[in-house]
Amino acid sequence: MDMESASSVVLQALTQATSQDTALLKPAEEQLRQWETQPGFYSVLLNIFNNHMLDVNVRWLAVLYFKNGIDRYWRRVAPNALSEEEKTSLRAGLITNFNEPVNQIATQIAVLIAKVARLDCPRQWPELIPILLESVKGQDGLQQHRALLTFYHVTKTLASKLLSYGLLLFLYCHNVLLLIFVLVLFLPGRQVGPENPCREKLEKTIILYTKVLLDFLEVHPCAFIPLIQRSLEFAVGYVFTPAGEGLVFERFTVQCMNLIKTIVKNEAYKPCKNIEDSKPESLEAHKIKTAFFTHPTLTEIGRRLVSHYFLLTEEELAMWEEDPEGFAVEETGGDSWKYSLRPCTEVLFLDIFHNYSQTLTPVLLEMVLNLQGPSNVEDPVQLLMKDAVYNAVGLAAYELFDNIDFDQWFNNQLLGELQVSHHRYKLIRRRVIWLIGQWISVKFKSELRPLLYEVILNLMQDPDLVTCQFLFLNVSSPVDDFEFRTEQFLPYLESIFSLLFQLLQQVTECDTKMQVLHVISCVIERVNIQIRPYVGCLVQYLPLLWKQSEEHNMLRCAILTTLVHLVQGLGAESKNLYLFLLPVIQLSTDVSQPPHVYLLEDGLELWLVTLENSPAITPELLRIFQNMSALLEMSSENLRTCFQIVNAYIYLSATDFLQNYAEGLCRSFCNLLKDITNEGQVQVLKVVEVALKVSPVLGAHMFQPLLPSVFRGIVDGERYPVVMSTYLGIMGRVLLQNASFFSSLLTQMASEYNQEIGQLLGGVIEMWVDRMDNITQPERRKLSSLALLSLLPSDNSVVQEKFCGIINICVEALHDVMTEDSDTGTLKDCMLMSHFEEPKLTDDEEPPTEQDKRKKLLALEDPVHSVSLQQYVYEKLKAQQALMGDQGFGALMETVDTEIVRQLQEFLQGL
Repeated sequence: MDMESASSVVLQALTQATSQDTALLKPAEEQLRQWETQPGFYSVLLNIFNNHMLDVNVRWLAVLYFKNGIDRYWRRVAPNALSEEEKTSLRAGLITNFNEPVNQIATQIAVLIAKVARLDCPRQWPELIPILLESVKGQDGLQQHRALLTFYHVTKTLASKLLSYGLLLFLYCHNVLLLIFVLVLFLPGRQVGPENPCREKLEKTIILYTKVLLDFLEVHPCAFIPLIQRSLEFAVGYVFTPAGEGLVFERFTVQCMNLIKTIVKNEAYKPCKNIEDSKPESLEAHKIKTAFFTHPTLTEIGRRLVSHYFLLTEEELAMWEEDPEGFAVEETGGDSWKYSLRPCTEVLFLDIFHNYSQTLTPVLLEMVLNLQGPSNVEDPVQLLMKDAVYNAVGLAAYELFDNIDFDQWFNNQLLGELQVSHHRYKLIRRRVIWLIGQWISVKFKSELRPLLYEVILNLMQDPDLVTCQFLFLNVSSPVDDFEFRTEQFLPYLESIFSLLFQLLQQVTECDTKMQVLHVISCVIERVNIQIRPYVGCLVQYLPLLWKQSEEHNMLRCAILTTLVHLVQGLGAESKNLYLFLLPVIQLSTDVSQPPHVYLLEDGLELWLVTLENSPAITPELLRIFQNMSALLEMSSENLRTCFQIVNAYIYLSATDFLQNYAEGLCRSFCNLLKDITNEGQVQVLKVVEVALKVSPVLGAHMFQPLLPSVFRGIVDGERYPVVMSTYLGIMGRVLLQNASFFSSLLTQMASEYNQEIGQLLGGVIEMWVDRMDNITQPERRKLSSLALLSLLPSDNSVVQEKFCGIINICVEALHDVMTEDSDTGTLKDCMLMSHFEEPKLTDDEEPPTEQDKRKKLLALEDPVHSVSLQQYVYEKLKAQQALMGDQGFGALMETVDTEIVRQLQEFLQGL
């Protein structure tokens, strides 16, 4: 059958296959399926979809069948593969014309050409790229558009194919570099002007190709080394010389700058400090960079970055006037440098300056020198240039540490600039405020801080919102700095805090409110309790802001953080906030509520500080704990905070809390201990230890289900020291402070182990003595000594057998706790606490929380801090002697090493 008759038959089948009548549709589809493997079928399809006179649906179906055939039969090794002759003919036919009138079909043709290119480029189809480029150069708008569309899909497909092959990719990227050159020369031409619909496609293609270069550079830096020279010539030429004027567009400028930045910063291109240790490729790359970045080149890059790219644009100045809040909080953090021009230029400047500071420092200092004194408010160019130069000096603050006397500059120049009140000078006032914020933590005498606070207050009447925002947002720089001194700030606290609050009310954008709340939090955190007289207005406003921010979870996170610092500052007075505070905590920590995904971490922190600063338990505070069981089931990274919250409840009101929640908590802990790390086990067991410390009787009763596993751990010789230490801490509390419970537990475990009670007790004591080295905390070591000594006096033969070990532990503990009294020269137990003293604090120290006070009062009753180990040992030994008589006691003491006995006698002298 000749081609014409074959086309007619296939066309008829395709037409029937587009029918809605299944009687026609099904047979046609079956016939087309049979033809898929017939020679010449795809040539017929090509002719059909290239014929613009035919029905669109028929042509669309022909393209789809052709595209599916590429996937199935184009590879040489595929069953029923197309012949090489037919593939050659098809490749030629695909690129004879780029004038498809229907957009959807044009897109499908571009995709199928890309599929063929993926398999055949560049070896079998070397002419594809040159023909595409020629078509883009043409005068016909439709042809340009279709060629660019195809170019885009081909590039995208080849990029995904080649990224993993170093050598092929190098060859490919070398051609990519040439192609970008060719494409960017197209841009200013008549045929692809700004209004031309092809312009967008051309720009997308250029960006895609440049991204290929960046990806190659990032993934295969060593294979990229031969391209460094050409890439730098290309990128620097377009962005930093007159050659690029009129050619580059913003996204391309960003990509070029990122290319330069990545080459400059790449660690693979830097030699080691010891040159002999450097890899040859690193030395080669460094040599290429050194040869390229000459003094004149670096100087030109530095000057143009500051004097051209750092200048505020007309669009930015218009935004300042029309949307000052949006201008002030414009995104410049995170990865924005990869996509946005201003952050991109600033990041490039930082990297270039850091790597070539010796060359660029004099250039920048000269620019500063040329701008000394106040600028002419009638000269917008001079104002913009000063803003740009000050921006550079702020960004490079750490690099310029040894070259600028900032204190002198602040006094002699910057203070004067801040006092120029002209409306147009707001540009410089705002930049100077930012500049000071950048240098605060680098080089700024603490003696100048009060003067800076004066400046802040003097500028408070500035009518420009952007300047005010920069002013207040940079308050956090001096406040959050290491050199901050509370006493210097206190005279200005009331006024500055009031102004911050006014700004918080004045701004409307969520991002701005978050930033202001961050500054407020910084201030509260630094001055702590001294904020109390000034927070009334904030306390009244936050509930309203919380209600208004229902749809803005990130703003609510900022409110939670502010509340954390506010509660810490208010201390016990925070109880007055409970009407607002407790529902906020309830919502933020309820995992059944969708907002918890955002609010949980900050909500838990707020819950904890609320408990730590609470003067007394309330029913509402107790009720919130209903949220905890679900949180413990999550076993998330917030578990540690959850355990701290449980401890805080125990310290706050052990009886109320344990009676209400210990049973459920014990179940949660039992489940957690089945599948948790050793560190997690320790955190769980520490909660039990705290409960026993605060309430020995109720704690042991409530956590009874957990204690057998602790007992087993001791008897079986738990091999992780930290876990064993915690086991012994818990058992020490039970033995010392709840002897009857220990006795019943011992009876229960003896039955489980099928041993005599005395035999099991002996095993416990022996393991305890053997594992004392696992215990590193002096408090726990003393507790173990007191606990084991509490078994004396005893006529139990097992206890007497272990007497030697008990005495060894006691002497070790005496070495830990006994220190010489500086007044009397005698030995005393350094852990004893006789009375509660309010600590004397400096202005920079945080006062104790209510929980700190509770812990102190608890410590006064704790045997570890209320019982003298020296006295306790003496009394127990005397009681044992009285029980056994002198002769029996003497025989018992002979079981102890003579050196240990000697040390014991030294500790007990004078008693």
